[in-house]
Amino acid sequence: MSLLFGYHLPNFTFPGVPREGLFDRVVEQARAAEAAGFDLVTVMDHFYQIPGVGPEENAMLESHSALAAIAARTSRVKLATLVTGVTYRNPALLAKTVTTLDVISKGRAILGLGAAWNEAEHIGYGFEFPPIRERMDRLDEALTICRLMFTEERPSFDGKHYRIERALNSPRPIQAGGPKILVGGGGEQRTLRIAARHADLTHWFGNLEVVKHKLEVFERHCEAVDRDPATVVKTVGAGLALAATEKDARALLEKVPAERRAMMRAATPEQGAEILRRFIDAGFTGFTFNNPTLPNPESLAVAGELIKLLR
Repeated sequence: MSLLFGYHLPNFTFPGVPREGLFDRVVEQARAAEAAGFDLVTVMDHFYQIPGVGPEENAMLESHSALAAIAARTSRVKLATLVTGVTYRNPALLAKTVTTLDVISKGRAILGLGAAWNEAEHIGYGFEFPPIRERMDRLDEALTICRLMFTEERPSFDGKHYRIERALNSPRPIQAGGPKILVGGGGEQRTLRIAARHADLTHWFGNLEVVKHKLEVFERHCEAVDRDPATVVKTVGAGLALAATEKDARALLEKVPAERRAMMRAATPEQGAEILRRFIDAGFTGFTFNNPTLPNPESLAVAGELIKLLR
């Protein structure tokens, strides 16, 4: 399975850039990522900024509107949320939204979905924030509905939390079988089991030992549902502060918020490739990098050198 490289955009606060220029900077980053060889551009599905990226009050674009606009300004990269919270949208409407993105992008949409976690957003926007067990049940049902709406003409489903009745999704997705499904989260009892049933891609965070353990658990869940884990693209956060020289990489790492710095390493492209090869050898087939540490075309070109080394 070929490697997948994702460029994640969790930050929309750019010093010196006025509000009317904010999206132009986002487009600049997405296009530079595409030119550097990235395969996927993602945004968070949040309404407030999250800890570890910036203050809650910092800018946050609505995810699917932003992806649709990015789709119109790019030509090759896949597009997804990393990931949508299941509590934020009716799953049939979400399937319609992602299908629309697939049409706009001519077949480049991926559906990213997880169980949601940010209680502050739920309180602020008036969304229900049920216990984690119910959120997991909702995730399972929502993924079932989305797959049905991607693949069947008039599907029906009657679950505990959601139902559809001969739901119409026209126009149909461009991609045969509909957009691929990415399940985010590494909860070993439920999330990884749900991913084994539904996911074409997964995304986890952690050091090599942490994610190797999650991979072992995921493979057991795949065995339980008679799924070949090799058919799933398994991606992890790269955890690199990447620069052309060791000195610049260390300086970049010092700018990372303290709560995230402990999970990252400073590296040149050559050093980064050596680090990521250990993950590849363990069975991982994709990596994501973030725009706080790759904020401009020059830094993304450095990341492009790492991508070339690994390919």
